[in-house]
Amino acid sequence: MDSPRVIENARLIDPASGRDEPGAVLIENKRIAEIATGAAPGVPEGAERIDAGGLVLAPGLVDLRVFTGEPGHEYRETLASAADAAAAGGVTTFLLMPDTDPVIDETALVDYVIRRARGISKIRIYPAAALTKGLRGEEITEFGLLKEAGARALTEGRTSLADAGLLRAALTYAKNFEMPVIHHVADASLTGDGVMNAGAFATALGLKGIPIEAETVPLDRDLQLALASGARYHTAQISCAASADIVRRALKRSDRVSCGVSINSLALNENDIGSYRTFFKLSPPLRAEEDRQAMVAALADGTISTIHSAHDPQDVETKRRPFAEAADGAVGLETLLAVALRLYHAGDVDLMTLLKALTSSPADLLGLETGRLRIGDKADLILIDLDRPWVVSDAALSSRSRNTCFQGARMTGRVVRTFVSGRTVYDEAD
Repeated sequence: MDSPRVIENARLIDPASGRDEPGAVLIENKRIAEIATGAAPGVPEGAERIDAGGLVLAPGLVDLRVFTGEPGHEYRETLASAADAAAAGGVTTFLLMPDTDPVIDETALVDYVIRRARGISKIRIYPAAALTKGLRGEEITEFGLLKEAGARALTEGRTSLADAGLLRAALTYAKNFEMPVIHHVADASLTGDGVMNAGAFATALGLKGIPIEAETVPLDRDLQLALASGARYHTAQISCAASADIVRRALKRSDRVSCGVSINSLALNENDIGSYRTFFKLSPPLRAEEDRQAMVAALADGTISTIHSAHDPQDVETKRRPFAEAADGAVGLETLLAVALRLYHAGDVDLMTLLKALTSSPADLLGLETGRLRIGDKADLILIDLDRPWVVSDAALSSRSRNTCFQGARMTGRVVRTFVSGRTVYDEAD
């Protein structure tokens, strides 16, 4: 049994309840045992006392979209290295995408990931199972068995299911098991050979563009099917103003649909690509500045409910190539919170809304006992220095890959300590 711990002299922020006040938290048996306003009223004998020094104590972040190289491509990222990166960024739980080799589409593979993560990971890693066998978009997987094995959601990962009839059947089937479907919306026939946002800048660079319709057409289709089936449906990520409008309309009809956004779509735009900078080649592509602003507004008004890192490690061989040939993706676990805090410091999104999209909202989608400061919940917590200045260095990242969009970027705000089940898994001082 772990000794009790008291984290005191903290600014407690719990987005789920709206709490924002000075206080202390008592941790016993790996869970939150008591929450006190102001000074801790009493400390159990033998308890470890941790002085937060007035820093923010918040629930640990829950990231809904993380790719790793394990199993199959461990040279890019292992579960252990991804967990180290997550802990350093304040992410205490992440959902692992099934785009591995082999694909996570069978119960044995779900079980493997859970057991492997339990043995080597500092944080909680939950697998998402493939919607279709082999992610080929031809035959749906055994949802019920996958849920029993421990899969928390169903997804096609990087790909989008083109067959509307198959998606309709999958949504109906998923509803029977109350499994959330998290779907990436990108029509391959409209994306074509495009490699960045369609528009004047793509033309100036001589690159083929991806129109917003490649996102809005399948998004509209998905939401119609989700509303008809009653399934719990979450659009993995949107990137443009037109998509936000489509989601707003759907939200008026049902609270069983929702959508997320990549931190990259909130912080960057197509101009960041500059002179063919492949670390900014992402999916969905970075859009125009007006679209980025629309994503921020949609987050602020509640249209977007979750923010994720879209952590997708790529090696030198796949990124140091001509822009059109380079792989999509960037690492982001360690910079997720710091980049999000840019929106807070700029006055674009209040801190409570921002943290809710990073904690309780994704936790609720997956049905987890985390993401909140609530008595009885698992003590997955983070201490945040909102004003800590630092500069991102790819050499200092814990990830095995270095394809960050934020190399050399100046940040304000950083996680200084991360707790999982009350135990310290990251301490800036170490």
